[in-house]
Amino acid sequence: MGGKIGVIGAGSWGTTLANLLAKKGLEVTLWAYEPELVAEMREHRVNAVFLPGIALAPRLAFTNSLEEAVAGKELILLASPSQVMRGVLRQLAPLLRSGVTLVNASKGIELDTLMTIDQVCAEVLPSEIAGRFAVLSGPSFAREVAREMPTAVVAAAADPAVASFVQRVFATPYFRVYTNADVVGVEIGGSLKNVIAVAAGISDGLGLGHNTRAALITRGLAEMTRLGVAMGADPATFAGLAGMGDLVLTCTGDLSRNRTVGMKLGQGMRLAEILGEMRMVAEGVKTAESAWRLAARLGVEMPITEKVHQVLYEDKPARQAVLELMTRDPKAERG
Repeated sequence: MGGKIGVIGAGSWGTTLANLLAKKGLEVTLWAYEPELVAEMREHRVNAVFLPGIALAPRLAFTNSLEEAVAGKELILLASPSQVMRGVLRQLAPLLRSGVTLVNASKGIELDTLMTIDQVCAEVLPSEIAGRFAVLSGPSFAREVAREMPTAVVAAAADPAVASFVQRVFATPYFRVYTNADVVGVEIGGSLKNVIAVAAGISDGLGLGHNTRAALITRGLAEMTRLGVAMGADPATFAGLAGMGDLVLTCTGDLSRNRTVGMKLGQGMRLAEILGEMRMVAEGVKTAESAWRLAARLGVEMPITEKVHQVLYEDKPARQAVLELMTRDPKAERG
């Protein structure tokens, strides 16, 4: 069904998905950048840094060699942070065989180019490989999936056959995969929800209550949709798992790294101090910059994203940012 699979990136999500596939009986090799992490996973069968307390399947293999990770593989899962993805893809390009399916599980917009991961792949990889690209997204905390809690996600690909293939490979009784043809919509939804989650965290850190958080989620969804439509996405995508589903989870769940960053900002901590305490990546911090710049380029109004950017990068006090959002000129809701 899935043949041999390589997973690039041994953070919490890459490790979780590699383990899910290995538990299905597939032959999976997980690549980690850190040699010491590879050695630890081989010896102890656990990723104590990024996924502590979760036993890794006996048949899951580990490597520090990209060549070994992709050699002879039918499907490659990309789970590296979005801001290093281009460099990883450049290293992978000469190693990938024709016919391989690429699945992106990373969520973000490249800062230097303002490209989605799909667009980066199209630029870096041969067309016959980039043409078999899919993105896997949706409301899915790694730890809950690792503990086999029921989860639903979406696999989006321009080619329906590729989406169906990815659906079959990843589906389990606790991991339900839907298909979608709107790649840009799914990628924008998965990326922008992290920025709105920082805003929701700021609100929670300020102690502003459930009304404020609900308003941020709802108006945040409107922003995400506006930007997605400007990039050619189907607006209906944002009512689905990669839009509203992932947005609600990331804005409300205690396991959300982006909400945690926002909460600490709302409580008065400095960004550098917050990031210094974190080993795992909060994608919304960089995406706030790339989304703000992308919105300016496309002429899309994104006031919540703008305020998150100001709090993160212009030292605007969090409470003042919320006040400015609430006192903007009156609007029609569907504007």
